[in-house]
Amino acid sequence: MNNKASRRINNADLYVNRDEHPGWPSGAESTLRVGDPVLCTAGEGTVTGIHGRTGDGSRLLEISLGPAVRQPFFAAASNVLVPPAGEGPSVVDELEAELPVATR
Repeated sequence: MNNKASRRINNADLYVNRDEHPGWPSGAESTLRVGDPVLCTAGEGTVTGIHGRTGDGSRLLEISLGPAVRQPFFAAASNVLVPPAGEGPSVVDELEAELPVATR
């Protein structure tokens, strides 16, 4: 028998858990830019676009979850966490890691 309750999304799965990352500000408390690392309900990602405002007044973020996931993930800035300064990888480090190493 197919139970509709088994297909429902739990409310807890819709919000990022701030208790797991104390000291990490939300995206609404930070000034986010394209390329910044964030933690959302779908996992770790990188901001690839910043769009209009959501119902709670925060920005709508387009997030890339990595090369394995082709579709962008969208989340309100108020529902993402930003690593404190010095804890997340910098955009420069990520870009340098992608560049090919020149051999002589």
